[in-house]
Amino acid sequence: MPERQRDNSILEHMLSYCVDIEDTVQRFGDSYEAFSHDKAYRNACAMCILQIGELAGHLSADFRAAHADMPWKAIRGMRNVVAHAYADISFQTTWDTIKNDIPALKNFCVGLLS
Repeated sequence: MPERQRDNSILEHMLSYCVDIEDTVQRFGDSYEAFSHDKAYRNACAMCILQIGELAGHLSADFRAAHADMPWKAIRGMRNVVAHAYADISFQTTWDTIKNDIPALKNFCVGLLS
């Protein structure tokens, strides 16, 4: 598969996980209080964040360089925290990612895939 096509496929998958997070927020309630008190809510979002970070690591170096304004290192770093230090992750940090970073990533993906 050509590199550009592969990157687009990865972006489509990342977008899908962003939408999954959006749907989860709608399902469980768009409040930090609901998030902080519901382990299933947190786990559902964390799994999507983990997958997004994993996918970001598979984007081509050329793509990441061409879109250096995206915080690829931070996206991968959040994946590593979720994967390896989940018990220590702050609910507030995860919530901030869900409310701020995921919508920005979703818009980025939609913009490139349109």
